Amino acid sequence: LLEVSMTFIVKVIILIFFFFIFFSLGSALYFLVKDRGSSVRIVKALTWRIVLSLILFMLLFVAFAIGWITPHSIT
Repeated sequence: LLEVSMTFIVKVIILIFFFFIFFSLGSALYFLVKDRGSSVRIVKALTWRIVLSLILFMLLFVAFAIGWITPHSIT
């Protein structure tokens, strides 16, 4: 039962990270259009996207190594 709940928690965390990554990308696009490309806010939003993506990658790597998530078999 603990493995199933941990798998579910990890999947929810992954979805939350994806949401924030897409939100950051959308805000960078908004700042690009609104500020006409002459703002530091675009760089900050894209920096947040990169940081969140790296954290998500590390989370996926650790979760796979620990066994919380497993890849699907192709059959």
